[in-house]
Amino acid sequence: MASSTSNIILSQLKGQIGKQLVVKQYEKKTVITRYPDMSRIKPSALQKNKRKIFAKAVSYAQAINNNPKQKALYARKVKKGQSVYHFAIKEYMRKQDK
Repeated sequence: MASSTSNIILSQLKGQIGKQLVVKQYEKKTVITRYPDMSRIKPSALQKNKRKIFAKAVSYAQAINNNPKQKALYARKVKKGQSVYHFAIKEYMRKQDK
């Protein structure tokens, strides 16, 4: 794992580079790691269930975002700085937890 504290090029870079490197930012430090191999990871039943719920929440939020009337209704509920899309996902997830 490599790290840097004052590199001009890497200081603004974050995310993956292909499927080989991941660049992370921790405060003023840049860390470069290899891309994780998740092929042997087996998700638990609870993780699988939560992923299904989240996929449904994304579909729900996309449907609201693509419908101008529903998007306008949600825009009234959303606080300044929030997006309708993320608010809809949050709302759907909260309903599922109850």
